[in-house]
Amino acid sequence: MHIEIEAKLKVNSLAKIARRLKAVGAEFVRQKLQTDIYLDDSKSTLRKTDSALRIRLQCIGRKEQTVITFKGPKLKGRFKHRQEIQFEVGDARLAEMFLAAIGYKKALAFQKKRQVWRLDRCEVALDCLPLLGSFVEIEGPDENKIAGVQKKLGLADLRHIPESYAVLMERKLRELGRDDAEVLL
Repeated sequence: MHIEIEAKLKVNSLAKIARRLKAVGAEFVRQKLQTDIYLDDSKSTLRKTDSALRIRLQCIGRKEQTVITFKGPKLKGRFKHRQEIQFEVGDARLAEMFLAAIGYKKALAFQKKRQVWRLDRCEVALDCLPLLGSFVEIEGPDENKIAGVQKKLGLADLRHIPESYAVLMERKLRELGRDDAEVLL
C-alpha cells in the first residue's frame, strides 16, 4: 500500500516559486495539462467517506496518458497522508464507461496546468487552476523532507491546505452559485 504524503500551499506567484526552485538547484522535470474527472456513486459514498476515485488525462508535450487513481480517507499527520492506488489505462473513454457501468458517474471535472520539479527527494508541483488560482504541492517520502523543501522555498510560514482540489473546486462553485460540474481552462 502506497501512502501519499504532501503539503498543499496557496501562493500568489508561481513564477516567483519557479525562480526560487532554480536558485536552490531543483531539477525541472516537465510541464503538463491535466484534466481530472472525479467519479462517485449515486449516494456520494466516496465523498462522504473522504475518499476519491479519479480519472486523470495528462498531456505531456504530445504524449497523452490516462491514469485511474483511488485515494482513501486522510490519515493523521502534519501534512496530508492518504492511501493512494493508481494505474495507467489505455483508453480514458472506455475507463469512464466501465466505471459508469459499475455505478460510478462523473461528479466533477476540471483542468489544471502543472509544472513538476524535483528537489531533495520531493516532487514539487506548481499548479494553476481556474477559479482557484495558484498552488504549490510538495510530495515526499516523509514530513521532514517536505518541511525542509517548504523552508528552502521560503514557504515555511504558509498554512498547509488539507482539502483536495476537488473539495476546493466544489466549494468555489457553490460560492459562485454555479451548478455546472466542469471547469476547463
